Amino acid sequence: MIRENQRCLNKLLVLTDVIVIFLSAMLSYFIRFHLNLGVYYENNIIPVNVYVLSLIFIIPMYLILFNIFGLYLPYRFKTISYETLNIIKSDVVGTVIFIATLYVFKFINYSRYLIFIFFVVLTLFMFLERLLLRVSLRFLRRKGYNVKNILFIGISDMTYKFIKQIQKNKQWGYAVKGILYDEYPSEVFSEIAADYSVKNTILHKESAINDSGILEKHLLDPGIDDVLITLPFDQYYKMKNIIKACEKAGVKAQIIPDFSDKISSKPYVEEIGNIPMIGIRYIPLENLFNRMLKRTFDVLFSVLAIIIVSPIMILTAIMIKLTSPGPVIFKQKRVGLNKKEFIMYKFRSMRVQNSNKEKIEWTTKDDPRKTKFGSFIRKTSIDELPQFFNVLKGDMSLIGPRPERPYFVNKFKDEIPKYMVKHQVRPGITGWAQVNGWRGNTSISKRIQYDIYYIENWSFMMDIKIVFLTIFKGFVNKNAY
Repeated sequence: MIRENQRCLNKLLVLTDVIVIFLSAMLSYFIRFHLNLGVYYENNIIPVNVYVLSLIFIIPMYLILFNIFGLYLPYRFKTISYETLNIIKSDVVGTVIFIATLYVFKFINYSRYLIFIFFVVLTLFMFLERLLLRVSLRFLRRKGYNVKNILFIGISDMTYKFIKQIQKNKQWGYAVKGILYDEYPSEVFSEIAADYSVKNTILHKESAINDSGILEKHLLDPGIDDVLITLPFDQYYKMKNIIKACEKAGVKAQIIPDFSDKISSKPYVEEIGNIPMIGIRYIPLENLFNRMLKRTFDVLFSVLAIIIVSPIMILTAIMIKLTSPGPVIFKQKRVGLNKKEFIMYKFRSMRVQNSNKEKIEWTTKDDPRKTKFGSFIRKTSIDELPQFFNVLKGDMSLIGPRPERPYFVNKFKDEIPKYMVKHQVRPGITGWAQVNGWRGNTSISKRIQYDIYYIENWSFMMDIKIVFLTIFKGFVNKNAY
């Protein structure tokens, strides 16, 4: 039933999109020629019927692009920003294709202003249409309509976690039909039994998985829309028979791995030959274009920053020389990309000390090693400014996980889960953890969580956001000792 509803919804969505494209074109024509937006010559105005005829090409093209960019797929779990991004991608590609078509067929009088207005209007109308649809569907799902009935096979921690998510997010439109199991960890089952509030739930033990007859009986239930396989890891040997039974019953099955807490929140599948592999961690900066974009931004911004802050750096160097004996620049080994060591530069903020102690001692709030001027430049992050030269050398990036000394890296890798993941990208002068307050003498575990989030969710716009957050609230920090 739910699949039939989805097909009807898609047909309605396609029809609505056709209407939206047509109305966007007509409104764009009105704005362009009746509101006199832009310069145009009376002799070169194309009649409105010609623009209407162009919709014979435009409408199918956009419907195909909407399908290519996934706008007709279910968006139960996707955010509105994700859907909006796909709308913008579709409209950009459509605009480029249409302009290229006009160029090839030499339609030189077709208004370029109109094309731009159409792009803006269509993007806005598509956003409003999808927002209205999203709000309407979520309202209906909360009321119990357009709901998917799911059957769990196997009981594990993931069964319990997913059930809790379903109960918390009624707008997803999921209802649990039942749980089939043979064996279960008693502590997991007791939590499900205690918290499970879904009425008329089937919990079967009676060899429900091992007995193909019992399993098939439940899979053939017409009230089942989807099957979620949540077997404990030690029962994965049953997977083959379960998948075979699901395919025989014609039921859509999905696997929620019991080891999902060990992999990225964004795992990916790739193929070598015809063998699929699940990637444990998706890292956007492994993409060549993304790396080039980030590196270009690093170099340009660092050069500009060095020019702008050079008076501050010169004054700082003079003050260090006047207030304490020793070198102006403090050099220290840190661990960077691919666990390679490099020399990181800072303005010296402490008295010259034994190099062996310096490698293993952590800076504290009232550290007696700091000079008076050193306390000031550490508190204001001025001591970090020479790291722009590390960025130019390629040892560091503007944005990334903060690099640590080799001694502490060897210590934390055994104490902090996933600590070494941070070395899969270049370290940064500032980062997502730092602008969220995890800097200095704060939780290393929390810092790593934020670093991993940045590594897995990197985007150019995220780097821009972190730069602005650093400028407006990141220089002076109560945890910077």
